[in-house]
Amino acid sequence: MEQHFLSYRNSRVHYLKFGRGTRFLFCFHGYGEDAYSFLFLEKVLGADFILIALDLPYHGRTEWNEGFEFRPLDLRNIMHSIVPLDLQAVSLTGYSMGGRIALAMVQEMPSHIDRAVLVAPDGLHQNFWYWFSTQTLIGNRLFRHTMKKPAWFFGGMRLMRGLNLLNKSIFKFAHAYLDDENERAVLYSRWTTMRKFLPRTGLLSAALKRHAVQVRMLFGSYDRIILSKRSGTLDKENNSVKAKTIRAGHQLLKEKYAKDIATLFYE
Repeated sequence: MEQHFLSYRNSRVHYLKFGRGTRFLFCFHGYGEDAYSFLFLEKVLGADFILIALDLPYHGRTEWNEGFEFRPLDLRNIMHSIVPLDLQAVSLTGYSMGGRIALAMVQEMPSHIDRAVLVAPDGLHQNFWYWFSTQTLIGNRLFRHTMKKPAWFFGGMRLMRGLNLLNKSIFKFAHAYLDDENERAVLYSRWTTMRKFLPRTGLLSAALKRHAVQVRMLFGSYDRIILSKRSGTLDKENNSVKAKTIRAGHQLLKEKYAKDIATLFYE
């Protein structure tokens, strides 16, 4: 494994490079995780791929000094600085939030991507509250205020939970990231900074058909964060898209699921 820092604008982007293959695979981690999350994949993919796992802004060891501005074009430039995209197509994989990043990049530059393997991917469904919090001025101001003074939000969650309008997994997931003041500040920074990565089903489907990008998705049947039924938003319209569901929850980026993930690169 090699550790690298790439200078980009005013920032330093940290990434790991491992594997001994001839094909390049960019890896995008989930919320609150980092590049090291993908190291276990070297055992099952390292013979064919060189894996490049990035620490996204406000994660891991990346020092992001561009405020809340991070666009698909920025990520494309960063990727191109590591692997000349005009010389060869690359593959992508992303877990949860990283799945949304990967989908947005397929939409942004489909001619440079041959395959995307998405593990419990976000981005296949537009959540109203995420859209409102990150895409509108009033919503973002309310989001920032709530992260500083979350009492009303917690009260609303308890009420919804009591009325059976909020499942237990999402309730626990929310508390895991919102109970601590510092975690709430980081959440605001991360969500706001990632707001430009918005896959659009229509644009994605058109890009996949034009450029024959192969998309494979893995879901957990017990996942209550990213529902497996979301796969239908893409695979109903395109033969290059296939989805697989296994008996698991949301935490699919683990060594025990390495073979399940790896098979999607060869189907």
